[in-house]
Amino acid sequence: MRDFSGDHRWLSINTATVRFSQGRAVSLDAILDAYAKRGIRAISPWRDQVAAAGLTAISRQVRALGFELSGYCRGGMFPAADEAGRQAADDDNRRAVDEACELGAACLVLVVGGLPGALEGHAAHKDIGLSRRQVEDGIGRLLEYARSAGMPLAIEPLHPMYAADRACINTMEQALDVCDALDPESTGALGVACDVYHVWWDPKLEAQIARAGQQRLLAFHVCDWLTPTRDLLNDRGMMGDGVIDIPRIRGWVEGQGFAGYSEVEIFSTGNWWKRDIAETLDTCIARHKSAV
Repeated sequence: MRDFSGDHRWLSINTATVRFSQGRAVSLDAILDAYAKRGIRAISPWRDQVAAAGLTAISRQVRALGFELSGYCRGGMFPAADEAGRQAADDDNRRAVDEACELGAACLVLVVGGLPGALEGHAAHKDIGLSRRQVEDGIGRLLEYARSAGMPLAIEPLHPMYAADRACINTMEQALDVCDALDPESTGALGVACDVYHVWWDPKLEAQIARAGQQRLLAFHVCDWLTPTRDLLNDRGMMGDGVIDIPRIRGWVEGQGFAGYSEVEIFSTGNWWKRDIAETLDTCIARHKSAV
């Protein structure tokens, strides 16, 4: 396992982690400048932040500052109540692939979606099996386009508490089943994003990481699970502040040959988004050395 204690060469910070500073929104260009000042080499931006700043401008800034992208957030949200909705999702996902290519991302992360309408509070139906079939079909359609563009797709299983509204793929096993169905030869075009926040609890995790192997392990995300968790979406902890054995999981991932970035992704309305961006970034660097 790599030794992170001496520097932060292999630290990436998802731009959602500092989306807010002292409760105020921070522009993406300001975020990137703050990263560069601290020698942070890699980022993973969110599409809405890129859209607000302008894809061309951010692409230019990324190249000028020499950043690598550990991933791009996000594609997915495949299930829909009708054909028009499915077509809209397909169109949006192809745009996401194009944006990821423009920015030079290592992969496009897929948050696959759940029951149509549930995210808005009005689920169109209760058939999660149907949603899972639509997810697999949607990824299958997108995979052809993404493969032609040379952009790997990383399915991110989300914690089961998000099964209804954000992702009906909730374990590494489920994600890898989809990978095996759609890319049986494990070509590198389709794999998984392993986010410890979502999968740390899974008794099959070590075995499924081994099943994924180097070819399918496309991204590794870190933060911590707080006890108690006060908000199901926006109360993620800084590494070392919760109950996840992050180094153990990183050891399993790197044991399969993963040699990419450890990407910090923290949503924290009640804590880190209230702090100054400088404090949050400095803490990310320190904890990457001591707790990842």
